[in-house]
Amino acid sequence: MKLGMSSYSLVGALNSGDMTILDVVDWTADHGGKHVELVPMGYTLTDNPDLIEALLAKAAERDIELSNYAIGADFLPGSEKEFEKEIDRVKKEVDTAARLGIKRMRHDVSFKPPEEASYRQFEEDLPRLVEACRRIADYAQGYGITTSIENHGFYIQASERIQRIIHEVDRPNFKTTLDTGNFLCVDEEPVAAVRNNLPYASMVHIKDFYQRPRSWYHPGPGWLTTTAGNYLRGAITGHGDIDLREIIKAIKDSGYDGYISIEFEGLETCQEAAKISMDNVKKLWETV
Repeated sequence: MKLGMSSYSLVGALNSGDMTILDVVDWTADHGGKHVELVPMGYTLTDNPDLIEALLAKAAERDIELSNYAIGADFLPGSEKEFEKEIDRVKKEVDTAARLGIKRMRHDVSFKPPEEASYRQFEEDLPRLVEACRRIADYAQGYGITTSIENHGFYIQASERIQRIIHEVDRPNFKTTLDTGNFLCVDEEPVAAVRNNLPYASMVHIKDFYQRPRSWYHPGPGWLTTTAGNYLRGAITGHGDIDLREIIKAIKDSGYDGYISIEFEGLETCQEAAKISMDNVKKLWETV
């Protein structure tokens, strides 16, 4: 297991200017991390070759691996022309991952809101999603890159939908970035969902949430509403309500020995929250 940090965990500091992506590499090394997962929020890379070179130099200097490159994408635009434009854009992002020497890349496929995320709609959209993922995976294969989709948002989120796309795409270099917390957005029990999709994981995010039932009241800013009307708030890893001990045990028992990223998205100050999160995952991994 190689534990590290998603740059998304520190996006508050990146957006405020308190940190740069080079600082994230230093911060991760200083706190015992082994890799950084790049999520270009608060910085850009595709249009910034100088930053790519600086990032490669900083990672080498601090002995930090660049593990995964995670970008957004939507392959369900309104026209064929827009669809092809999005394919071309994501291919350019694959080129960026290759320049960074990264061998794993996550791209999204669509973000429909809950009211448009029915299984019937998913079946109608599936051929287009599969075509896009195949074309990106085939392009990435030329670089030796494994592409993936994440259980992310409200549409491509449930473990069975992730598996359906993976099996339909049917490429050895197409897998899933497995997020331990996100399944709750569609009210799927995290331990069961993680176990369901572990065999397909190219990358793992450890995330925690606080949960409140729909019978309660909306707790206010910082909380999101799940498809069933329950409430979630991002938590410091190990502080929330997810059974992370059982999840980490499942990951460990599965034989997964790849990259694990801390992904924090709560209300606390991101640097302190990320540090506590990493420390807690280390402790859990050592004790389960």
